[in-house]
Amino acid sequence: MLHSLSAIKAVRVAQLLAGSALAALLSTGMAQAQNNFPGPGPEPVKGPKVTIRDLAPDTLTAWVPDRPTGDDFLPPPSGPGPVMSPKNRPYVPNGGGRQPTYRIADTTNPILKPWVVEQMEKANDEVRAGKVPYITRERCWPAGVPGFTVYTRVQAIHFYPADKEITIINELNTQVRHVYMDVPHSKNPGKSWYGESVGHYEGDELVVDTIGLNDKTFVDNYRTPHTDQIHVVERWKLIENGNILQATVTVEDPGAFNMPWTGVQRWRRVARPLEEYLCEPSNEAYFNYEVVPVPTATKADF
Repeated sequence: MLHSLSAIKAVRVAQLLAGSALAALLSTGMAQAQNNFPGPGPEPVKGPKVTIRDLAPDTLTAWVPDRPTGDDFLPPPSGPGPVMSPKNRPYVPNGGGRQPTYRIADTTNPILKPWVVEQMEKANDEVRAGKVPYITRERCWPAGVPGFTVYTRVQAIHFYPADKEITIINELNTQVRHVYMDVPHSKNPGKSWYGESVGHYEGDELVVDTIGLNDKTFVDNYRTPHTDQIHVVERWKLIENGNILQATVTVEDPGAFNMPWTGVQRWRRVARPLEEYLCEPSNEAYFNYEVVPVPTATKADF
């Protein structure tokens, strides 16, 4: 009898351990999905066919960065590229099983004007000293262009096409862009956070041209500044049988960069509806995060 009870207990313990292992495996899988960890690529999404002229054939089609460092630009196949981290001090995002790091910029990139290098080295020194750097999305500020394309690692972007306009929404902090189709730029678009974007189709690409940006944003998460002379051209196209959306981004700014440069961004198709994701800080000085203040309204909107 005692032997039977022991056997039963052993079976139950084994079942419990197996269940715990399964739960851990499932939770790990969910965490990987939520944090964009390295690992096997997801299965292609089954749904309506997407085309460059219709990147949202239903209310579920959305796009998330296709790699753990999806909030960095990829370098172009050739030519001047974006600011990256130094090879001896790479950026490590959280959630990958390694100690994450804050970004330090490689200021030896030849695209950078001297004043840009000086400003970025000051930010680098603060990170080396153990301070928390400014990260646009963490302080609720608009991303601007091209910062919009590397604004987040895990939240999706959604497309809402219409006859004369395409609205692009980055789920994180509800960042909204408007691309006005088949029209020229205004004679005087002014200066604003997202500037003036006009678009047209060239074969299998959506080409978006943006001017009229203010100088209050960064072009990336390495805190690379720009001036209000910045001009950005994005060429969006579908690759890998429509499962990957790629944007090739070319930036010109004679006030900040010695030459035009190009960065690449990619998103994979997912099936999930737009979620409301507002930036609502609960504590101005959490963890002594004393960087750029969170935007604060001085009067009510209505």
